[in-house]
Amino acid sequence: MATVITKDNLKSETNNPLTVIDFWAPWCGPCKMMKPIMDQLENEFKGQIHFGSLDVSHQQKLAEKYTVMSIPSLVIFEHGKAHEKVTGYYPKAPLAKFLKQKLAEINK
Repeated sequence: MATVITKDNLKSETNNPLTVIDFWAPWCGPCKMMKPIMDQLENEFKGQIHFGSLDVSHQQKLAEKYTVMSIPSLVIFEHGKAHEKVTGYYPKAPLAKFLKQKLAEINK
């Protein structure tokens, strides 16, 4: 299960080679559709990618900091720094392909 991200643990939870944080809200329909996909990807990439989950309803300042204007949004962190953002619903296959590419980039 993805780690719940707050302002208090963001720095420590993104201090990994690759971290994906799912910015979502309980009232967001597409976010609910992404949840099982994110759970599957977390299992598939266990030990390779750290996954976090951030409820924008409770962490609005973090959403603003990373310019999350719509949800769902995935913010990709490399060694604690936000490098990329993916916004909107994505099926599992293209998202898995994207994450494999990110892993290949950091493992060069």
